[in-house]
Amino acid sequence: MSAHAVPSIHRRALITWVAVYPTITIVLALLRPVLKDVPLVLQTLILTAIAIPIVVYVLVPALMKANARLTARRSR
Repeated sequence: MSAHAVPSIHRRALITWVAVYPTITIVLALLRPVLKDVPLVLQTLILTAIAIPIVVYVLVPALMKANARLTARRSR
């Protein structure tokens, strides 16, 4: 795989948002019934403990690879 230019800060922000928003929405929807009586600070801790690894280790790398493929395809 050849080296590609690093995406702009704006594109990286969009890629991050595309990974974070649905992940938080899905995890929150799944956990809401279980955590309804848990204090908000603890809910947030649990939510982020689940969502952040998914985003950082799975979704952002996959989206960055997809972005690199799209960028390479456009530059041909």
